[in-house]
Amino acid sequence: MINDHDLQLNIKHVKQKIAEAASRAGRNPDEILLVGVTKTVDVETMQRSYDFGITHFGENRVQEYIRKSDIIKRDCFWHIIGRLQTNKVKYLDQRISLIHSLDRISLAEALQARGQKIDYVFPVLVQVNVSGESTKAGIESENLKDFLLSLSKMGNISVKGLMTIAPYTEEPGDVRHIFKKLKKLSVDMARERVENISMEVLSMGMSGDYTIAVEEGSTIVRIGSALYGERVY
Repeated sequence: MINDHDLQLNIKHVKQKIAEAASRAGRNPDEILLVGVTKTVDVETMQRSYDFGITHFGENRVQEYIRKSDIIKRDCFWHIIGRLQTNKVKYLDQRISLIHSLDRISLAEALQARGQKIDYVFPVLVQVNVSGESTKAGIESENLKDFLLSLSKMGNISVKGLMTIAPYTEEPGDVRHIFKKLKKLSVDMARERVENISMEVLSMGMSGDYTIAVEEGSTIVRIGSALYGERVY
């Protein structure tokens, strides 16, 4: 478990790096939301990080979200950032602030049905496989428009923007073109003016490349190890 001193230092450092990257791009740092990726992070550490300024938490697994959200005594915001299985959608509730990983029509249909049942409109991002890696989830770029048109007809889903995961690299600058492409896709889709589809959010950038992502227009960065230290999965 990370101690208070190191946790505070990490949070301060990440926020400073975000502000510096935003400044280089002529952006307001307040436009960028920092989501703490809390996979395998214990509830006590999450509570302490909330008290130190991290109010948005991103969970990869629905089971972990359910367990932690029932325990943690803080008024925080919950994000589902991992690949979401359709058979886990029935456990989602109104505490979900944003789902980052909508990538197929069967999942959209499950979210639509669940939203109708609990009278909730799920805010979602469409995950795009910009890199084309076979190991990555996400809609192919060329299929994005048709997918968005299908989603626009679902009243219990509200598309807020796009998400991508860049390939791992030792040199963060190597993935700049990935972030540029997602930004361009976002602009192109916004021009389509599809009803019920917004492109206000770009979720891109993790611990190894978030400053590059901010420079290229990210509005949400998903940070785990840079805040909570390296973890063994």
